[in-house]
Amino acid sequence: MGTSLTPIAARRIQSELKDWTNNPPEGFLLESCEPMTTWVIMMKGPETPPGAERLYDGKVFRLQVKFPDRYPMESPEVIFLSVAPIHPHIYSNGHICLDILYDNNDGGWSPALTVNKVCLSVRSMLASNTENSKPQGDAEYVARVGSKSPKATRWVFHDDRV
Repeated sequence: MGTSLTPIAARRIQSELKDWTNNPPEGFLLESCEPMTTWVIMMKGPETPPGAERLYDGKVFRLQVKFPDRYPMESPEVIFLSVAPIHPHIYSNGHICLDILYDNNDGGWSPALTVNKVCLSVRSMLASNTENSKPQGDAEYVARVGSKSPKATRWVFHDDRV
């Protein structure tokens, strides 16, 4: 990734970086963008509504975004760096089961999406969670895929409740 960016990808990443710098999404801080094709983003855990279990309040998580050579026609790779939040759609190795992060025929990634919008979607996913649990089969998945790209996984998106 990032070795032969198309001119479109390079312009788009630079444009998104400028937009982020001028108007960062609330609760996020761009920790690094060197090289330009790999961003590390700090994310404040969303506040819990009154009466709900406090799953992420006061916690800080780190996301890594790797841009492919054909971005935005191809989705970026987005993972949590350790330690990943405990969530039914986030594996212990940081892989996130969220349809907009993947190129698929059932909706999923769109070139109209930006890193800003992706970050807000991930934070919204955490904010709507009520279960303090890891995904079913977490240990087996992590043992099988290890540190391979989550984009190599064939995800099945069937649960939009959390």
